[in-house]
Amino acid sequence: MNSALAPRRTELASFLRSRRERLTPAAVGMAPGLRRRTPGLRREEVAHLAGVSITWYTWLEQGRPINVGAQILAAIATTLRLNAAERAHLFRLAEVPIPAVATTADPITPTLQTILDAITDFPAAAINSRWDMLGWNTAAAALWPRLTAPEGSRNVLWEMFTTPECCRCFVNRDIGLPHMVASFRADFARHLDDPAWTELIRSLATISPEFSRLWAAHDVAAPPTQTMTYRHPAVGDLSLSLTRMELPAVAETIVTVWTPADEDSHRRMAQLLAHPATPSLDHTH
Repeated sequence: MNSALAPRRTELASFLRSRRERLTPAAVGMAPGLRRRTPGLRREEVAHLAGVSITWYTWLEQGRPINVGAQILAAIATTLRLNAAERAHLFRLAEVPIPAVATTADPITPTLQTILDAITDFPAAAINSRWDMLGWNTAAAALWPRLTAPEGSRNVLWEMFTTPECCRCFVNRDIGLPHMVASFRADFARHLDDPAWTELIRSLATISPEFSRLWAAHDVAAPPTQTMTYRHPAVGDLSLSLTRMELPAVAETIVTVWTPADEDSHRRMAQLLAHPATPSLDHTH
């Protein structure tokens, strides 16, 4: 091993090992299995989830001088649930140019945020065609605290398929999730050469077997408009109808408003907004 590269590879090896050991099987949707001798995931589990060979990943974590590509490194970053700073650190240690993060989205205009804030009784959000949440109002933050929290990815598909609390809140997910993926595929046809789209799809398929199965079906559908039921831990189930409003002045951005579909949902929504359990958040990126 080149002595000049040894410290960098040693640091890379230590960093990967520390990120692997902090992850539990449950965090990546795996059963705990038998008692483990070491904390976190095993090397072979990371390799399987990232789609690389066990030998290759072991060599990488041991600091051996092997070639590392951006796509494989991105898969490892996704598997290890690295945040933006950790992801950038991983790429720097591996001396690989840092690609754009799949869920990065441009902020909305102050005028559009003002419009969202003016909708006080119902959740409302500005969402682009890649299902990134660009802005939202107080009601949306109360209904989906994970999606609007600073540590959230701000991508609806990512949170729905990879985050247990978001998965549980979607009561009729057997109907809603296939429709969401089919609608997403229809939009993808306009972005086949966009690295942000392809990386998001690849990452979702790597992490979520359910998304991978739905994506492989190649179903295509119009944007969802049906009534969906969400389960909030504080107020219970809310049946909400979706209203989508296109914004000609803002490319591929839709304002979506969720309105209660029945009296019980109206009452529960009012109860939620009267006593929101979410902190005051910065609305935009």
